[in-house]
Amino acid sequence: MGVHLIKMPDIGEGIAEVELVEWHVQPGDTVVEDQVLADVMTDKATVQVPSPVNGTVESLGGKVGEVMAVGSDLIRLQVEGAGNVAAGAKDASPARADVAASPPEAAHDNKPKAASESSKPAKSSVAVPEPGIAGAPAAVSARVAPAAARAQGEKPLASPAVRKRAWDLGLELQYVPATGVGGQITHNDLDAYLARGAAATTTGGTVAAYASRDDEQQVSVIGLRRKIAEKMQESKRRIPHFTYVEEIDVTELEALRGRLNAQWGSQRGKLTLLPLLARAIVLALRDFPQINARYDDEAGVVTRYGAVHLGIAAQTEAGLMVPVLRHAETLNLWACASEIARLAEAARSGRAARDELSGSTITLSSLGALGGVVSTPVINHPEVAIVGVNRVVERPVILGGAVVARKMMNLSSSFDHRVVDGLHAAEFIQKIRGYLECPAMLFVE
Repeated sequence: MGVHLIKMPDIGEGIAEVELVEWHVQPGDTVVEDQVLADVMTDKATVQVPSPVNGTVESLGGKVGEVMAVGSDLIRLQVEGAGNVAAGAKDASPARADVAASPPEAAHDNKPKAASESSKPAKSSVAVPEPGIAGAPAAVSARVAPAAARAQGEKPLASPAVRKRAWDLGLELQYVPATGVGGQITHNDLDAYLARGAAATTTGGTVAAYASRDDEQQVSVIGLRRKIAEKMQESKRRIPHFTYVEEIDVTELEALRGRLNAQWGSQRGKLTLLPLLARAIVLALRDFPQINARYDDEAGVVTRYGAVHLGIAAQTEAGLMVPVLRHAETLNLWACASEIARLAEAARSGRAARDELSGSTITLSSLGALGGVVSTPVINHPEVAIVGVNRVVERPVILGGAVVARKMMNLSSSFDHRVVDGLHAAEFIQKIRGYLECPAMLFVE
């Protein structure tokens, strides 16, 4: 048997260091050639590191959340034959004990993780979903789990599928009793744990509905969540925002969308509001080129673009990402809808390429049915504008002297006041409003 040392690969584009965001293997695991070992993150995208050989994991070279230099030791495998590390070689650095002891559930789905249970005594068993991460069931996130089902420091055994399901449910595997072979936690164990009210029982019995709580949980800000935090901080620090809100009657727009979907939906796919909004933005930018721009405040240069590379803010399990709809000015409604759907799926699954997450010239942000009445979206630096979409609601409106029901929606849009004057921002939104309230104008050239 020999040792094969895998070093942090050169991701390209001059990147000297990356952040380790997820381990897909643990010491003792058997791996095969091309199996994904770890996920690492650059400043733009997540990259998977595959194994070049078959072998067994001997040790890991870094902890989740650690920033590692390109060329540093990533993982050591025991392999058949001599391997690529000579016995006693000086460059074969030994395994780090703190890495080998890290619990497997410290890395799942590129999500920010809590502090390692093996390095800090657990103060709480409350599973709290990350701020800004959609999809964690609220009923589960407020649960109080029973006392530990295993000794302190003992690692719960479970398959990747069971670990992912437990993470999605907000459950800590440390507290789930195991009935599987060799003490492995199964899906049935998760079902049983939920069925008997893991949220409401402790060693002392049922918790009162108004019981006092003093639990805490520390959450490491790592991976994509760290990148989001840095990006938002940079945008708010460097850009003097102002937000302009306008109310829009989208009754006719929704009627048109309904007719288009009824006639063409089965053949071309269903249209959401986003392709129509994207087209309205493209047309309005023709009269306001200073808004389709990026501002290099260090060089003091504003670059205006003819092409509209529209960023589409998308919520993923790992956090907010902004895939880019390139050359939106060239796309008809169905081509636009198809590309938006493709980009959103790539972002949610973590398969978005680097160039699909950079280079936008203006951003469209929408929370759909959760869009609220008014928002203050943060500009995606170094852009100078972001158009925020609030939810559509049916409200009574006075029209022609009569009170009628109309479908209304607000646009809450932010602008860089160094580049965009308030008057021009208002005129730009009014231009969009004109297209949306008279949707036939979207198709008139």
